[in-house]
Amino acid sequence: MGKSGSKSKISVLGAGGWGLALAKVLCENGHEVSVWSKVKSELDELKSSRTRPSVLEGVYLPEDMGLSYDLKDCSGADFVIMATAAKYVNATAAELRNIIDRDCVIISVAKGLDPATERTLSSVISEQLPENRVVVLSGPSHAEEVSRGVPTALVSASSDRKAAEMVADLFINPSIRVYLSSDVTGVELGGVIKNVIALAAGIIDGMGYGDNTKAALMTRAIVEMARLGKKLGGNVQTFAGLTGIGDLIVTCTSMHSRNRRCGILIGQGTSPAEAAEKIGMTVEGIASAKAVHELAQKNSVEMPIVSAVYRVLYEGCSVEKEMGSLMRRSKKTENEDAWF
Repeated sequence: MGKSGSKSKISVLGAGGWGLALAKVLCENGHEVSVWSKVKSELDELKSSRTRPSVLEGVYLPEDMGLSYDLKDCSGADFVIMATAAKYVNATAAELRNIIDRDCVIISVAKGLDPATERTLSSVISEQLPENRVVVLSGPSHAEEVSRGVPTALVSASSDRKAAEMVADLFINPSIRVYLSSDVTGVELGGVIKNVIALAAGIIDGMGYGDNTKAALMTRAIVEMARLGKKLGGNVQTFAGLTGIGDLIVTCTSMHSRNRRCGILIGQGTSPAEAAEKIGMTVEGIASAKAVHELAQKNSVEMPIVSAVYRVLYEGCSVEKEMGSLMRRSKKTENEDAWF
């Protein structure tokens, strides 16, 4: 199971762009793959046309990729990929408790925190499924590009090295390279916080600022990531890697990023609620901004950029006011203890 060249039974939970892109890769790698969704219309669309243009325009899914309306079809799966929106992960994992075997490896690919508890998704999954090994798969990866075979590097993170290696073996092919990590906390936090920063990157684009501003934003964002990551037990070096600076680059600079696109609208004067509605898909950075801000406050971690985004989204503060406040903060040394 999970070795290079062998065939595994894999259930992908969630028919959004990322879940479908990963399902396509796994089908092409020779595995038996089925996609489940609680939204019947999503599966009906896939069944009739083998494509979902709203999330992956121009991408057609393999004919041998299964479609499941019943979560019980996960029974007997070697791997289950949790690709639902972050807010649904806890409930979905709970439903799996009496369905999957203890040998089934859970792969968490959503980028967010559990909104009810502000905990990482892997810890929520582990609580619901204590007998199953959990692996986090993350990194700079737009679903639109992965589904088209654009060269991509990911990170497979777990406290169980064998499980991390098994997951890496599932995905590795000429277009996907997968590195290993034991820093589950750092890898997950990078994937969460980068969505908040992508909103900020979009806001400054929408306000008409330039490359200097974005470079400053992204660089100081890494410091904020490292501060919180270190406080919560992560490895600071992780944030200089694929799931830190790598994911930050891809999300803050591309129009594939729904978080950045949402931020652009906000920077142009659209209200956060209207901006999210115009995007038409889940903008994880909105929920993550609240969760990360509250997590930072609870742990006495200074995260001025995240806090500024939070105030724009949840307290009605203007983007101009928050930008001015960030620029007028008291002077500090650039390099902090968090880096050493």
